[in-house]
Amino acid sequence: MERRVFVMLLFLIAAHAVLAQGDTGMGTLAGTVLDSRGKTVAGASVTMQSATDGNPHATKSNAQGRFFFPELNHGYYDVRASFGGMASDWKHNIEVNTGEQTEVTLRLRAR
Repeated sequence: MERRVFVMLLFLIAAHAVLAQGDTGMGTLAGTVLDSRGKTVAGASVTMQSATDGNPHATKSNAQGRFFFPELNHGYYDVRASFGGMASDWKHNIEVNTGEQTEVTLRLRAR
């Protein structure tokens, strides 16, 4: 009987650790940068800022035109992309939710 209780306690502790690790309280803003013809753009500069404080963060799109801003607090963000004299419009007030990935498509056009 004691062994069964011990095993059950180990299971509960392990389950709690896994659940606590997965609940980071953060979300992700991700997306794809496209050119005016709808082709993905590698190496585009992507700028993201909080809609409330305007503190910018930057990254580059990968070989598939994808970008990621991980570990964001729940809130609203603005994002845009630029590459070789082209830029997307700003996308404003994109909501990022805890534990979710919010997707955005940014389409470049001539400035």
